[in-house]
Amino acid sequence: MLRFIANLSLLWALTACTANAAAEPGLDLVTIPGGSFVTGDAGGDANEVRRRVTLASFTLMRREVTNAQFHAFVAETGHVTNAERSGGGYVWTDRWRLVAGADWRHPQGPGSGIEGLDAHPVVQVSAGDAEAFCAHHGLHLPGEEAWAFAARGPQSLRYAWGNTPPVQDGKQLVANFGTESCCAPDGSDGYRRTAPVGSFPAGRSPFDLDDMAGNVWEWTASAFPSRPSQRAIRGGGWGNNPYCLRAAYRHGNPPDIGLDMVGFRCAGSNN
Repeated sequence: MLRFIANLSLLWALTACTANAAAEPGLDLVTIPGGSFVTGDAGGDANEVRRRVTLASFTLMRREVTNAQFHAFVAETGHVTNAERSGGGYVWTDRWRLVAGADWRHPQGPGSGIEGLDAHPVVQVSAGDAEAFCAHHGLHLPGEEAWAFAARGPQSLRYAWGNTPPVQDGKQLVANFGTESCCAPDGSDGYRRTAPVGSFPAGRSPFDLDDMAGNVWEWTASAFPSRPSQRAIRGGGWGNNPYCLRAAYRHGNPPDIGLDMVGFRCAGSNN
């Protein structure tokens, strides 16, 4: 399975692993009604202990933040990302590599770009960059429990669309993900890396949210269990296998790094 192995400064290496008015035009916040669900997965990893959680109503973006949306934020605020300040970000090839010059405009480093990818999710943004974007729009990153409820609903589904794992058969595609055996990019779903947000409507969550599994991992506001200096990410990405697309699956990364398989979406309150 895909595992992001990190110490204090590095990430984990990859191993077998009802619309509401948006805070800003185009953010498309969906109301998630209050309710209960069972988090975790009895057939998953040790950190996926099953327990019942009850949440109040909140809102969450229907789709992941796009390059176009992040570009508008940067143009308005002058925000400089962590990857730009540090001089590089992490790029997945056969393993995670720190690539000089990789940033949100150049996801795989010099020579790459985002021309024609306005509708694709922004990547190479840190948790801090994501928080700055959300705060600019009067929003915040979702906590892990809120994210998981939005992904699997009160039915506590194993995947956003149900309990059946996805397959790369070119037919009823439900997510942009990697090889069925761990772990590498796979273009048979139409996209070797990121896809335009909302490209897989058959994989929508019970609350009609897109890409809650696959496309890119998503930063949350929660610390990763047993590693409080790291931030939990959820959802799996374009290089993951089906096991890692489960709604209960989680990883922890340092909050000040960018990666070309990690993005985000913002949450809000109904209060």
